Amino acid sequence: MNFAVFLPVICSILSSLGLGALSIPFLVILIIVGLVIIVLVKLFLVLIPAVIVAAIVYFVTGGDLFWTGIAFVVVALLSLLSKI
Repeated sequence: MNFAVFLPVICSILSSLGLGALSIPFLVILIIVGLVIIVLVKLFLVLIPAVIVAAIVYFVTGGDLFWTGIAFVVVALLSLLSKI
């Protein structure tokens, strides 16, 4: 997909909002923020099994945070290694 096609549309929207002079720096900031959000959402989706296992371990052990943390780290590492 060629994102250069959307640049005139985005610049038009920014200029209609009164941000025409700031369009390129504002666009760069929005792209960076969007990429950060995408990375955080993907990381969260990878860590969902680790959170579930940690919650189960927390309730089974009666609230022991040490074993909960160990379970979270182990499952998170396994999840991240499986994605590589």
